[in-house]
Amino acid sequence: MQRTSGPAVAAAIAVMIGGVQWAGAALLTMPTALPAPTRIELGRPTLPPLTYTVFCLRYEAECRPRRAFRGGAIRLTERRWADLQEINRAVNLAIEPARNEFGLAGEAWTINPDRGDCNDYAVSKRHELLRRGWPARVLLLSEVVVSSGEHHLVLLVRTRSGDLVLDNLTSQVRPWSRTPYRWVRVQSPGRDRLWATVGRDGV
Repeated sequence: MQRTSGPAVAAAIAVMIGGVQWAGAALLTMPTALPAPTRIELGRPTLPPLTYTVFCLRYEAECRPRRAFRGGAIRLTERRWADLQEINRAVNLAIEPARNEFGLAGEAWTINPDRGDCNDYAVSKRHELLRRGWPARVLLLSEVVVSSGEHHLVLLVRTRSGDLVLDNLTSQVRPWSRTPYRWVRVQSPGRDRLWATVGRDGV
């Protein structure tokens, strides 16, 4: 499929974000105490998806090793909660859904394309949050399996209030434990080029 990225899509996202900010009072309440288990249990190191490796060759800055920070998960403030909701909704609206009909041969993870699939939504949301100053260590691309058996990519955000999911299939930012998915592998925090399997609590 033909997918192009450019300033027009980024501008559209900025406009949409401005459009949703007025509704701040109507946004879902920021989670303060999520039901257990709130944190995905990461298992052994594993290879990333091949298409992620190709993505890193194309977008080196997105995968550049960053200095490790102490503290792990980030504190979820009202501003950060608004960031997550705004970015999730804006990117979902800015990219026209386009199913990949060519399997692995048709995979190309693209930031802010005009049309795209789940991979494009996930990397675009991560990119936009990085631009807002979010640390890469808490923005983890994650491979899951949906009820139909298809593999799907989402963005997992690690906060002290629990792991949250940004997904192109819903406008809501949800705790990972409330998603109807089987979790396969997740980027390793602080090591962008490495991924990890998901432990028994995430299966």
